[in-house]
Amino acid sequence: MNKIIPLLSIILLVGCQESIKKRSPSIELIQKAQLIHLKTLTLDTHDDIDVANFTDSLNYTQDTDSQVNIPKMERGGLDVAWFIVYTGQGTLDEQGYQKAAANAQAKFDAIHRLVEVYAPHKMGLARSNAEVDSLRKMGKKIAMIGVENAYPMGEDATEVKRFYDLGARYMSLAHNGHNQFSDSNTGEFDNTVKHNGISELGEKVIDSMNYYGIMVDISHPSKEAIHQTIKRSKAPVIASHSGVRALSDHPRNLDDEQLQWVKENGGVVQTVALALFVNKEKHEKYLNAIKTLKDPHDQKAIEVLKKEFPPVNISDFVDHIDYLKNKIGIDHVGISSDFDGGGGIEGWEDASQTFNVTLELVKRGYTEEEIQKIWSGNLLRVLNESEKIAKQLQGD
Repeated sequence: MNKIIPLLSIILLVGCQESIKKRSPSIELIQKAQLIHLKTLTLDTHDDIDVANFTDSLNYTQDTDSQVNIPKMERGGLDVAWFIVYTGQGTLDEQGYQKAAANAQAKFDAIHRLVEVYAPHKMGLARSNAEVDSLRKMGKKIAMIGVENAYPMGEDATEVKRFYDLGARYMSLAHNGHNQFSDSNTGEFDNTVKHNGISELGEKVIDSMNYYGIMVDISHPSKEAIHQTIKRSKAPVIASHSGVRALSDHPRNLDDEQLQWVKENGGVVQTVALALFVNKEKHEKYLNAIKTLKDPHDQKAIEVLKKEFPPVNISDFVDHIDYLKNKIGIDHVGISSDFDGGGGIEGWEDASQTFNVTLELVKRGYTEEEIQKIWSGNLLRVLNESEKIAKQLQGD
């Protein structure tokens, strides 16, 4: 294991955060958190990518401007990054499908270049729990692949197998906008539906995902689509990057009824560090205050403004973890950032600050066992169950 975080750098890292200024942690508590962080497999289920950062001259072996790269993962002690093959919703016709497929393939190719060409000595691609364990023992950072929006598959459910072969281990049926497989949560904004949940083609895709062992992600579909998906899936589901709606009222977050569905299904909610989803009201007040500045880039003015209108921070984020633990149990809670896709909050602004999440959990009294479940244990349990169900369905 090569996760080394010097204690001095940790103290410097956390010392300036608003949530910690109010109650600075003791050296003993920091040391306790550090030891737990070093022993824990830390896993973030949602990190978007830009293929422009996957070239010979510019890639994740360098400390690029991206929120996630290998140097930042090393400094923050982040072990596993799920890189996302994201495709925005386009037209539901052959031209749209072809454009979407090309976009998805380019992102699959970029991730493979990273682990096979640019950084094979530092990072490997894991397609199973066994490969996660193997790469960890080798001291490498770990890449995994999630697909955000099944739209690039067109109307061919057999594409699930190809995505599986490329390394995808979770996929959402939809993103922002209804598609051929599922209604989206965005229908709540304009009061529209397309399938009243999921389509027959969507059902076939879920069946195929179960057959091959790809986890079904419910973060973007509509509430009814989520309900139908959970009823259809033979394997537990995940919400790869969703928060608690009771704490931040946004359609992308899950209400208490949906949380109960996930619990009964045996799934996991990977609560997300995207400010709007963490605390919508606080975030909007901060943004409106920033707009009043003559120079929105004046750092001194921003620091003064923050005293009256603090931005969403790591304490607000862990409030979601507290809520989930109390509402549906510690076995159904996980962590995601949505880095490079809008995520990032004060205290966890990029992968280099990952330790701060563990520190906040320790401050709140979470045990080492609970922290290990939250960081990776629960998600990998769902992946393991998906693998087992796939073998059963295949008759192995």
